[in-house]
Amino acid sequence: MPTPHKRSDLTLVLTGGGARAAYQVGVLRQLARVFPHLSPDVLTGVSAGGINAAYLAAHQNSFAQKIEELVEIWSSLHIEDVFRVDLRDLTSRTVRWGGRLLSGGKSPLPQARSLVDTAPLRALLERVLETKRGPIPGIERSLKDGWLRAIAFTASSYTTGQSITWVQTREDCGIETWERPQRKSTSCALRVDHVMASSALPFFFPAVEVDGAWYGDGGIRLTAPLSPAVHLGARHILAVSTRYARTREEADRPAVVGYPPPAQIAGVLYNAIFLDQLDSDALHMQQINEFVARLPDNHRRGLRRIELLVLRPSKDLGRLANAYEPELPRAFRFLTRGLGTRETRSNDMLSLMMFQTDYVKDLIELGEADAKAWLPEIRRFLSEWSPEA
Repeated sequence: MPTPHKRSDLTLVLTGGGARAAYQVGVLRQLARVFPHLSPDVLTGVSAGGINAAYLAAHQNSFAQKIEELVEIWSSLHIEDVFRVDLRDLTSRTVRWGGRLLSGGKSPLPQARSLVDTAPLRALLERVLETKRGPIPGIERSLKDGWLRAIAFTASSYTTGQSITWVQTREDCGIETWERPQRKSTSCALRVDHVMASSALPFFFPAVEVDGAWYGDGGIRLTAPLSPAVHLGARHILAVSTRYARTREEADRPAVVGYPPPAQIAGVLYNAIFLDQLDSDALHMQQINEFVARLPDNHRRGLRRIELLVLRPSKDLGRLANAYEPELPRAFRFLTRGLGTRETRSNDMLSLMMFQTDYVKDLIELGEADAKAWLPEIRRFLSEWSPEA
């Protein structure tokens, strides 16, 4: 562990992607093995990436130990640990959703709010984060110990339409909250509610009430995924994406034949909302870095160069999900097949909810293999500021 108040100057950005976030754990596992003293002092997360960030911030053992614990949690995960998949509950919710449509939206019943019940996920988070309804105590301890400088989760407000970033920082770090068009931050003691809100997939997962307002997945309105890290003073950002960068040939290859089923439309929509924004934001940061490099120091007016490394999957995680679709619980499989998941070659929508042990383990192994292949580039990135790299 770094000595108290020693600044590591590394910010870890973990994007969303539902079950795909297991890939992030594999990447971090390999990094922890090669760089045992690695310890990001700023963590930002959105959606399932926020769950990983919360765990890292809430525990005080070494980075490598925490990653191994995350690997164990993800590797033993079953879909029933995230949401209820029994036939009775799914049927009831589907019928009530239909009833809501037929009634003109007059149904007041909570069961009509989402397709699945995420009470198991809340129970899991309360257990692994060691808290109930109050603030996550481990985060406050990490901030006081000094190794953690700031952590932030982003969610989308269904009440106001804004992107909200909840931030908890060390008292002496001098970080101020910020506000931009349609996005702002607020300082608070982070709770499980914030993590649940950030990871609430639209329509499938219910919205979460936080301090009188309703929130859903943070990727919906987060047009600049790197912005929370920048506002928190980042100078070196390591971002782990769950989006596979398709080649031109792959991008031109049809994923469906004929009229697209709902699963294909939802997959394209979810990719555009949750995963594509990081690419454009990274390009924007590169352009700013090039601009700053040409400016004399006395003309930069607060602009600074920020080193960025984005790590991403070498395989299409949506396409990988196809092989595990038959292993889904029968009732849930019936629901997803009704949406057309068997009619598309790349199940991007299904991969978000594929909390199956075998699929998760494959993603962890892929993350490890990818990080190992990127080691020369990672070493160059870390060696610019960390003598231990």
